[in-house]
Amino acid sequence: MTTPAGEVISHFGAFAEGRIAPLDAIGDAQGCRLENGRVIMPDGFSELYRELSEQGWQGLSAPEEYGGQGLNAVMLAGVSEIFTGANHALQMVCSLAPAAISTLRHFGTDAQKSEYIPPLAEGRWLSTMALTEPGAGSDLSAIRTRAVRQDDYWHIDGEKIFISGGDQDMSEGILHLVLARSGSPEEGTRGLSLFACPSKLPDGRRNPIVVTRIEEKLGLHASPTCQIVFDTAVGYLIGNEGAGLKAMFAMMNHARLDVGLQGIAHAARAADLASRYAEERIQGRDTQGVPTTINRHADVAQMIDTCDALALGGRALCHITLVAQELGTESDFVEFMTPICKYFCTEAGMSAADLAIQVMGGYGYLREYGAEQNWRDARICAIYEGTNGIHARTTATRSLSLNGGAGARAFSDFVRDSGGDLAGELATWDLETQKLAEMPDASLGAHAFMELTCTLAYRAAWSRISAVADASSDASRLHRLKECAMRR
Repeated sequence: MTTPAGEVISHFGAFAEGRIAPLDAIGDAQGCRLENGRVIMPDGFSELYRELSEQGWQGLSAPEEYGGQGLNAVMLAGVSEIFTGANHALQMVCSLAPAAISTLRHFGTDAQKSEYIPPLAEGRWLSTMALTEPGAGSDLSAIRTRAVRQDDYWHIDGEKIFISGGDQDMSEGILHLVLARSGSPEEGTRGLSLFACPSKLPDGRRNPIVVTRIEEKLGLHASPTCQIVFDTAVGYLIGNEGAGLKAMFAMMNHARLDVGLQGIAHAARAADLASRYAEERIQGRDTQGVPTTINRHADVAQMIDTCDALALGGRALCHITLVAQELGTESDFVEFMTPICKYFCTEAGMSAADLAIQVMGGYGYLREYGAEQNWRDARICAIYEGTNGIHARTTATRSLSLNGGAGARAFSDFVRDSGGDLAGELATWDLETQKLAEMPDASLGAHAFMELTCTLAYRAAWSRISAVADASSDASRLHRLKECAMRR
C-alpha cells in the first residue's frame, strides 16, 4: 500500500520539531571532539540517531527487499529539507546513506547490495563520500590515493580531506565510498575507480582507516569534517575498474539536489525567524499614531517576502527536477537543471539568511536568536558538492552543448510551458546562449549567464505556482510572493 506523502511529511515534521531541532543549538555550541582516534558527537546525538533509525527514516528510499520502505526520491527530498531546517549538521552526517544506497543499486554487484544496503537502510551503518585530497579539490585528475589489487579485494593507501561524517559514535559502522587511483597517473580520471571500504572487516577488526583531525569550521559544528588516512585499508571495487568517476558522479548528482534543498531549508528558516521576530517587535507608529510591529514597515515586509519567495520558488525548482528524474523520461532536462538548482537554491539560502539578520537588527547578530547560526550553516552550501562557480562554468560550457544542446532545448520548453509573460526574457536568454557559443572562452561569461538562467528558471517556477494559487488556502500570500519574485 502506498503511503500518502502528506502523512510521511507530517510524521517526520513532528519528530523533527520535537526531537531533532532542540539539539541544533546544543550541537553548534559543543561541536565534535576527537578522542583516541575516534570522533565523539555532541550530547544527545547518539540517542537521537537511534530513534531516527528505529523509526525507519534512514531507509526511507531503500528497496523493501533490503529492509527499506521503498518510497520515492521526491518523498525523501521533503523529509531531507525538513531535517536540514531542524538540524543541518546532523542531516549532513545522515544524508549520504541514501546516496550510497542509490549508488550501490546502480553499480554494485548482487552480493554487495545484499551485504551493504541492509545495514545502511536499517541505520546500523552510515556512509561517507571520500573524494577530496590535499591539492586535489575540484581537480579529480590529481587524485593520488592508490588502490592495488589483492585477489578479490584491494588495498587503499592515501589521504582524504573534508570528509563529512568521516567518523562518529552514533552508528555501528561506516561505509566509506572512496575514489582511488587503480590506474596510472597518466590516465587522469580514466584511471580512477570507486571502492567500498567498510569501517570493520569481516573478522571484526577495524579497517585501518584513521582520523587524524577534525576541521574547525564557520558552521555545522556538530558535523565532523575529517581528515582521514587510508593505511593499506581493505576496499572492494564498485562497478568497473576505471569507471569510478561515473559511479561517483551518480552519487554527487543525488547530493547536489540535496544540497539545493539544504539551501532552501535555510531560506525557509530565515523567513520563519524573521517573520516571527517582526510580528512581535514594536517600533514606530502607523498612520493613525498607534504603535506598530515592524512587519508592517514596507522595507521589512519586503525582506520577509523575499525570503519566503526564494524558499517556495527554489523548492519548486528542485521538486520539478526530482519528479523528472524519478520518471526517468527527461534525462536531458534533469542534467541541465541539476547545477541550476544547486546554484540558485544555495545562493537563495545565503541571501535569505542574511536578510533575516537584517530584519532582526542587532538581535539577529546575537547567537541566542538563531539567525546567525542559520547564516553560518548556510554558507557551506555554495561550496561543497562543486562550488557554485564550477556549476556556472559547467552550465555555460558543457551543459549548453551536451547531447547536441538537448538540455538547453528542454530548459527552453520548460520556461515556455510555464506560462506567464516570459517570452521576452526567454528570447534574451536564447540570444545570450548564442553569444556564449561564439566566445573563444565561454567561461568568461559563465557567472552572468548563470544568474540570467537562474532568474528565468525562478520566474518560470513562480508562474507555475501562481497558475494554481487559487486552489490554495493561502492564495493571497502566493500571489503577493509571485509579484515579489518577478521583481528579483
